[in-house]
Amino acid sequence: MRDLFSEVPTEAYQPLAARMRPSSLDDYIGQSHLVGPGKPLRRMVETGHCHSFILWGPPGVGKTTFAQLLSHALDAQFIEISAVMSGVKEIRAAVDQAKQLRMMNGSQTVLFVDEVHRFNKSQQDAFLPFIEDGTFLFIGATTENPAFELNSALLSRARVYRLQTPSVDDVQQVLIRAMEDADKGVNISRNQISDHYLSILAQAADGDIRRGLNFLEILSDLIEPETQVTQAQLEDVLGDSVRRFDRQGDVFYDQISAFHKSVRGSSPDGALYWMARMLDGGCDPLYIARRLLAIASEDIGNADPRALQVGLNAWDIFERVGPKEGNRAIAQAAVYMASAPKSNAVYMAYKQAMSDASSQPSYEVPNHLRNAPTSLAKDMGHGEDYRYAHNEEHAYAAGENYLPEELANMRYYQPTDRGLEKKIADKLNWLSELDEQSPQQRYFMNQQESDT
Repeated sequence: MRDLFSEVPTEAYQPLAARMRPSSLDDYIGQSHLVGPGKPLRRMVETGHCHSFILWGPPGVGKTTFAQLLSHALDAQFIEISAVMSGVKEIRAAVDQAKQLRMMNGSQTVLFVDEVHRFNKSQQDAFLPFIEDGTFLFIGATTENPAFELNSALLSRARVYRLQTPSVDDVQQVLIRAMEDADKGVNISRNQISDHYLSILAQAADGDIRRGLNFLEILSDLIEPETQVTQAQLEDVLGDSVRRFDRQGDVFYDQISAFHKSVRGSSPDGALYWMARMLDGGCDPLYIARRLLAIASEDIGNADPRALQVGLNAWDIFERVGPKEGNRAIAQAAVYMASAPKSNAVYMAYKQAMSDASSQPSYEVPNHLRNAPTSLAKDMGHGEDYRYAHNEEHAYAAGENYLPEELANMRYYQPTDRGLEKKIADKLNWLSELDEQSPQQRYFMNQQESDT
């Protein structure tokens, strides 16, 4: 058991990760869904209205750091115990210390329990009465799903907050801060490492900020002042990972191209292989998820509109459960989209409409389609003769025109005969037949012929 806010002798060595711990929420990088403006954990720090809670997330995402920041903001005593190294004896000692502080000067105690899921049921139950009577504010940290690893009694008294894996950009931001901090940082300046090598270093951390700072500290021991970081030095720190995490080369872009073309070409095997190659090379899985969403709208479209939802669900699952299970969800989405019927009809229609909108005159909105919120607008004929589709047979105003008169015969969307789009095409064809039979359409066509 230790109080992490007790003074450390100036001559004592601290790892870079410890030296760079944020001293305020403004320095805390990542977890914006919890510590961003107006979010629950930030409000807790700012208002001082706290409750016991569990921080759930992978290693190196800032669980201990946030607990320290909260303790500091509350001006509370910070006590940390680790379930890996502690037992009932340490729990009792922490309780006794918190009681003494409360009795002597009324000060609040934050008890931080790292790896709390490693305590057995009776050890977890030992905290319950002291959480209830306010002896301490309990903060547990776990890398495992609390629903499976923690007692329901403890969960009923402590809210669970899910911390997400920091992005590569988050890790890079921390590394840059360490290089720019003259007092607590490293002896590498920002201009000594290229953007490319910095990106590789951040990717190799694999979402663990502590690991990224450890890599940077090792690198700082290898580099001479005023010299550039070399690939050989990077390989000494990361080993073979330098090759695997080299995302800037042409090979990466060739692989993402091969992945996209495999899905477009309805090859689930090709899609899985190139996805595996990219993940093995250190590619951010969410980069692949973003590409799948583009494929869903560009190459599948209305042939299977569910592809968009499948892609979004895979992304959401990755965010909720992390890479191990999340990568499988993205792989499932890739296989689904590779197997789905394909249509680029919406993509082509959108491109043509955008081209016409930018290259042709700004045609007037027909009067019957204009809004008429004022009496003046009504006097000008806005909305006049507009036909409310729901009042028409089949809820369709047959023969009505919804384009500028100059483009009345334009048909941008040409659905294919594949998947759901075949049914869409059948319906649009049927509606076209209704248009041709309508008196309004015949009148409109006659008017166009007389104009020419």
